[in-house]
Amino acid sequence: MNSTAPPPSSKGTRPRPPKPRLPLSAFSAPNSATGESFQLPPSPTTTHPKAIIDANVIIPGDNVNLSTWRKEAGSILGGRAGGLVLSLPHADLEKVVEQLSLVEFPAPIISLSIPFKLEDKDQTFPSYLSKVPTSLSTVFNKSTPDGIASLRWALELGRPVDVDIQAAISDAILESFEDIISKATAGLNKVPPIVLSNVLPPPHDLELPIVKLMSHPTYLAFQSQVAALSLFPEIYVKFLPPSWNAPTPPTPSLEVAEITDSQQKKEWKHRIKMYLGPVIEAFGYQRIIFGSSPCPTSSGSSVASDWYELARESLGELGAEQDFVDAVFYENAKKVYGSD
Repeated sequence: MNSTAPPPSSKGTRPRPPKPRLPLSAFSAPNSATGESFQLPPSPTTTHPKAIIDANVIIPGDNVNLSTWRKEAGSILGGRAGGLVLSLPHADLEKVVEQLSLVEFPAPIISLSIPFKLEDKDQTFPSYLSKVPTSLSTVFNKSTPDGIASLRWALELGRPVDVDIQAAISDAILESFEDIISKATAGLNKVPPIVLSNVLPPPHDLELPIVKLMSHPTYLAFQSQVAALSLFPEIYVKFLPPSWNAPTPPTPSLEVAEITDSQQKKEWKHRIKMYLGPVIEAFGYQRIIFGSSPCPTSSGSSVASDWYELARESLGELGAEQDFVDAVFYENAKKVYGSD
């Protein structure tokens, strides 16, 4: 990560870096002149990451035995799990820490995500967390002086900070977010990763036909907004189940003789790819991180294994090669949340 780049201004004067491009095979059919030497990309139904870090496992209370996640993950996701980031929005943190040595987890806990509020004037980091791998998490609605001070406090701890953007990303909200990031990071020798959620995919109305979505003002604005966010080199984006007022479509089990996607799943993948493509163009594969739990305010439910299959297949159908898949599902989270 290039932490020495100058912070962008809210006026958008920073020069744009070269954007990573999707392979042409994602958009066009092979030329018949290439004959038998043309190599088709791996089928998205068979390309799995070598290992998975689930970077967004929300624990609703104090019990960290992860019984719900174990059941939802099943063998496909759970069997590849190489690490978990536990989000604890409403937990008794001290009680959770006491349980860590008593519970046998399905995968190593690489970080506990500790919540804090941007509007709080006084921030403290509990001493009992000093020997536990931790990151921090907060919710953003608008930039305020207290919010700038709180975010700077979190960044000065040198730990990753998750930011749940709980506002429609209009031009005004984008400018406000750029303001808080620029002011909170000003003068810091090293800025730790800032990981955004509720962005990929963003909240969306499924009643809007796909053919209209392609030219809709909100979709065109989304493309320019993610391009602007990508100019902050310390920013990553979480790839989470979307808030689309509907549950994540299920994937048939492997025991089914002939697996065919439902029409609903096909439509979801089409929409997901429409949002995933611009994010890949702007951020590259190196700054996208998979997680299975929806944002706490999401209006739709999701089963961990169902979202894993949707996310994996959507990425594969955009032409992602094995190392790109490994980056999104494992390597990027290891780099951001893994301890030294």
